[in-house]
Amino acid sequence: MSSGMESLNAIERLIQNSPKSEKRKANIKLSGVKLLAPVASPSKIICLGLNYYDHAAELNEPLPDELVIFLKPRTTVIGPEEPIVKPVFVKELDYEAELAVIIGKGGKDIPVEDAKHHIFGYTCFNDVSARDIQFKDKQWTRGKSLDTFAPMGPCITTTDQIGDPTNLRIYARVNGELKQNSSTCNMVFNVYQIVHQLSRVMTLEPSDVIATGTPAGVAFAMKPEPKFLSLGDVVEIEIEKIGKLRNRVVAATA
Repeated sequence: MSSGMESLNAIERLIQNSPKSEKRKANIKLSGVKLLAPVASPSKIICLGLNYYDHAAELNEPLPDELVIFLKPRTTVIGPEEPIVKPVFVKELDYEAELAVIIGKGGKDIPVEDAKHHIFGYTCFNDVSARDIQFKDKQWTRGKSLDTFAPMGPCITTTDQIGDPTNLRIYARVNGELKQNSSTCNMVFNVYQIVHQLSRVMTLEPSDVIATGTPAGVAFAMKPEPKFLSLGDVVEIEIEKIGKLRNRVVAATA
């Protein structure tokens, strides 16, 4: 992605023009490899708050008329099956299932109608949050920026493969129990509007990751009381046409 959309076009040409025998040689079993985060060191991780109608409703919050954004450092990034580390000082650990946009072609002041051409693809994202820190600070940076607090994966589904990104099922499960069950059609601002509006604020660059917000069902909004993550819990984020991102919560070591 750092070399732009030309890389994707070159790979597609190689796949199309390679004989079947070469394609077979290039195939490897998924069980024989370790999947890493699809973007190991993004130039920026831009996250949105209150971008689902159902999530705003469960919090009794008004809908934003502009993007509510914050940034995560790249040191938060982990891949599939890597542990989410819960420090001893974090008491209220939460999950957030999100569709992440991967920028392939940078730009500034990108029109909505051109936004699709700047998107390389999409992946699953878990905006892990320490709610006790977040609510104490009354802003979101510290509580969402701890190491391992941005699991993503298991792959990137490209723009050409995804179909309509504004109508994808999105789920979160904890230990197999369904917690979030929604669709990207419930976004307040869709992916193209997000790219457009963000590019008016900051220059978007290849490998930027944009986490587009979470739907209803987060732990701290559970009724009658919150149900935060505990050590040993397994969180799965699943998005239609992308796959499942799975991570276990572990204790921090000295």
